[in-house]
Amino acid sequence: MKKSSSPLVTAGVIPLVTVIIPCRNEESFIEKVLNSIITQDYPKDKLEILVVDGMSDDGTRRIIESYVKSYNFIQMIDNLKKIVPCALNEGIRRSKGNVIMRMDAHAEYPSNYVSRLVSALIELEADNVGGVWETVPGAENIKAHAIALAMSNPFGVGNAKYRLKTNEDQPFEVDTVPFGCYKREVFERIGYFDEELIRNQDNEFNERLKRNGGKIFLVPDIKIKYFARDTYTKLWKMFFQYGYFGPLVDKKLRRLTRIRRYVPSAFLLSVFLLPVLSIITVKILLISVTSLTVYFFINLICCVKITYKEKKVCLIPYLFYAFLVSHFSYGLGYLKGVLDFLFFKKKPVPEKIAITR
Repeated sequence: MKKSSSPLVTAGVIPLVTVIIPCRNEESFIEKVLNSIITQDYPKDKLEILVVDGMSDDGTRRIIESYVKSYNFIQMIDNLKKIVPCALNEGIRRSKGNVIMRMDAHAEYPSNYVSRLVSALIELEADNVGGVWETVPGAENIKAHAIALAMSNPFGVGNAKYRLKTNEDQPFEVDTVPFGCYKREVFERIGYFDEELIRNQDNEFNERLKRNGGKIFLVPDIKIKYFARDTYTKLWKMFFQYGYFGPLVDKKLRRLTRIRRYVPSAFLLSVFLLPVLSIITVKILLISVTSLTVYFFINLICCVKITYKEKKVCLIPYLFYAFLVSHFSYGLGYLKGVLDFLFFKKKPVPEKIAITR
């Protein structure tokens, strides 16, 4: 590491890093992330791994316990509330590190992941840094392959830089990064993750961080292998929940955030609300039909371009449906969030919202 004026490094001392892994029922993936950490090139005596488990009822806890017995830098913490922001906050409260790093159980990481991000955090004098997702199929079938491709395409996820391939070779500032590697002082300065946000808590936190003068950098040479959902049902549930908590994020921040988060719901309104208003004038119905036609055309063009690159024409209907599911579920979720959180002033109830893979 280069010398830095950052308080993270004093007289060349390598900072202690606390890695927090929120998980629940990740029997199929938890070993992969733990093995990714064990093979890190960062000094193990400078690592503290806190696996915060949401009372898994599959084989996840048994697997974690076997690693706890074998490695003295790995601990398991119970997350009785079973949701991600509570897991993160409990991990932060129990952590000892000067650097707090979140790692997702549904991903694999390169061996230099921790050392590279800590180095970037110091050298860039940043408050949060993260790597780029390489979205891979969550299963070995054409449907899962199509979902992974859709989730790494601008038509599917907008301009979220960390989800897309970039030509940049140097770190650059962004509005958010996946998972996050933070200076501990960030949490002392702006507080912890909002526990009402069962989804999107990282978006709200990073927007709050930026508003308070924080700097967030994407480090493009660090690639995270992220396993996408492997069925359309799981994809629908995930994007519906992302959309649903969007209005609550806006409410808490007291402003709109990124335009990509509003496009799906605006599209749905043009498709379903305008036909109702067509009783006023048929021109409104024409707008709705045009909107839907343009959407289907763009969707098809994107599918053709992707399949041409992949050399698999059979992907087209699966891709088309993956885009459709993600856009419609997110848009419907956002509109329901507007009704629940902005109009009816409801409070989210974690017990009634199933966070599933």
